[in-house]
Amino acid sequence: MLFELIAPYEPAGDQPKAILDLVKNSKRGIRNQVLLGVTGSGKTFTIANTIKELNKPTLVISHNKTLAAQLYGEFQAFFPNNKVEYFVSYYDYYQPEVYLPVSNIYIEKELAINDELERLRLSTVSSLLSGRKDIIVVASVSCIYGIGKPETFQANSCLLKIGALLPRHDFLNVLVGMLYRRHNQDMPFTRGCFRVLGDTIDLFVAYADYAYRLVFWGDELEAIFMIEPTSGRQIKAEREVVIFPANLFMTNKETLQEAIQQIQLDLAAQLTYLEQAGKLDESKRLQERTLLDLEMLKELGYCSGIENYSRYMDGRVAGERPYCLLDYFPSDYLMVIDESHVTIPQFKAMWSGDRARKINLVEHGFRLPAAMDNRPLHFNEFESLLHQVIFVSATPADYELERSNGIIVEQIIRPTGLVDPQVDVRPTTHQMQDILNAIHTVVAKEERVLITTLTKRMAEKLTDYLVSAHIRCKYMHSEIKTLDRVTILNELRKGTFDVLVGVNLLREGLDLPQASLMLILDADKEGFLRNTRSLIQTIGRVARHTEGHVIMYADSLTASMEKAIKETERRRKLQIVYNTKHHITPRSVYQKQIDIELAIQINIPEAYGIISREAYPAVTEDVAVVYGSKNGLQAEIKKLEEQMHQAAAALRFLEADRLKARIEHLRKGERGLELDSNEQKTSHRTP
Repeated sequence: MLFELIAPYEPAGDQPKAILDLVKNSKRGIRNQVLLGVTGSGKTFTIANTIKELNKPTLVISHNKTLAAQLYGEFQAFFPNNKVEYFVSYYDYYQPEVYLPVSNIYIEKELAINDELERLRLSTVSSLLSGRKDIIVVASVSCIYGIGKPETFQANSCLLKIGALLPRHDFLNVLVGMLYRRHNQDMPFTRGCFRVLGDTIDLFVAYADYAYRLVFWGDELEAIFMIEPTSGRQIKAEREVVIFPANLFMTNKETLQEAIQQIQLDLAAQLTYLEQAGKLDESKRLQERTLLDLEMLKELGYCSGIENYSRYMDGRVAGERPYCLLDYFPSDYLMVIDESHVTIPQFKAMWSGDRARKINLVEHGFRLPAAMDNRPLHFNEFESLLHQVIFVSATPADYELERSNGIIVEQIIRPTGLVDPQVDVRPTTHQMQDILNAIHTVVAKEERVLITTLTKRMAEKLTDYLVSAHIRCKYMHSEIKTLDRVTILNELRKGTFDVLVGVNLLREGLDLPQASLMLILDADKEGFLRNTRSLIQTIGRVARHTEGHVIMYADSLTASMEKAIKETERRRKLQIVYNTKHHITPRSVYQKQIDIELAIQINIPEAYGIISREAYPAVTEDVAVVYGSKNGLQAEIKKLEEQMHQAAAALRFLEADRLKARIEHLRKGERGLELDSNEQKTSHRTP
């Protein structure tokens, strides 16, 4: 199948040339190139057109769930007739297993799995293994964490055709081996379950929102229907279907037996090592924990923390890299790394962070050394799996520039005609009075002001000062809760207040076209927040306004400031020349407000920072639709209350507070359902 791009507009500005260059470079066999696109230039649309022209399976990687969700929604809109998948971490909450030697504290692993995200992950690998070429997968950096072996997952799939001879009893055993559960009549029919009704088997596949009805006549498969799981309504008839396993981590009995034997051998060797080192307590602890796991593996086929034994299940040798999502792609796939200047450093840091935690567990007898091989890829391993890569960023880092050998495709002209803001440098002498004057000028035009400081304390003190000067002002930094940040951004858009003060949160991902003025304090303090790339990103926050203007307060002109200003001026001149030549009048594009209920439902962890995107997949703001009924909503509240109490007992107070806020929101929805129900009863009374 071919990619079919559907959009209400055509490429404009620099987009046509950028698309042509990206496609031409890829077809020439260029393995790495950079798309240097300024803020608001439509980089996602450019990539969508490139995918359409190249017609290759594509992996788009973002550095957090928020932006991944945005990209997923955008690509779904561009390619409604093709397969667009979403692959991110499926944890709503994850506390990894940790041992702290200094305080002698061991923290067990705790997690809460998001069923919808788990389904989307299964859907992703199922689609990749189905042989479709018209597939786009939007993933977070979690795509380099270990998952099951592709060959094993594929081998455990099942092709069903009408007319096939398949004893029903044998087929039920196959489903159990694929980790599907037999449906209990007292429980709802959920994903990953099958139910038997005489000669008919209903199978709710784990990776989709539909089920299959399989009708047998003796040992012959007579009919296959796709059905709606809840009502049983037939959607369409099928001639053949492929059923994929209900879990990414698959194994068989023979492999499991071999794994158990190897675990026993490695346990004996590690116990000997610990005893010779005089670590008798560690030896005893390891023996007890591992023997318990072995007992569960023998009896049930799995155990708590089975991922720590993944090397044995996959048949890997010590130190061999785990399998990950990249292994499921064909060899000629295209990878797009969004915001590469942020995403690449995350990839580089993941392996070392995981290893540091695992070393403590192994050395103190909590895990076998094999646990070290349940890990994300080392960066060198990640690089070895790359085929063709497009690095996308407004400020590409040295790594991307070096790897692409200077092959840079620029996208400087915005379809809206907007130009980069003017940049002034002013001395710090009397800067507070100058700030007040600048704010009053902008506020008089009903526009907004952004101010970036170096520290949280400075942001708070500056906010207090501006409020005392009768300016409607708020601050926002990493200690402000996610949903509170959403509220603050919405209030700024609506004009409830005029000035927002922040720290690093005023860089990537914050789109506020109502803001026309950016004030950068301590611009000459070289460092992470004031290097060239950070300054260019910060300047870009007001590039969505026709009157965009930046003032840097500094007593000297640093090299970073000079480079950032020169690059901004270069882009600005190109944009002005293009607008003049094509008689274009710049126009601002205003976003809708961020829906707080959407942010709650997508459940983005606070670690991902501000929520600045609108398109969240498979999410609805109507709690009645999300939870199906009042009973479903109450069940969700009860589950969250249990998690809240567990978090409080474990002294994870921030987590408990987040859960409490979500429970309060859902209770409001519960009261709304009650009101709706009462209104319906009233409306149906006979006059």
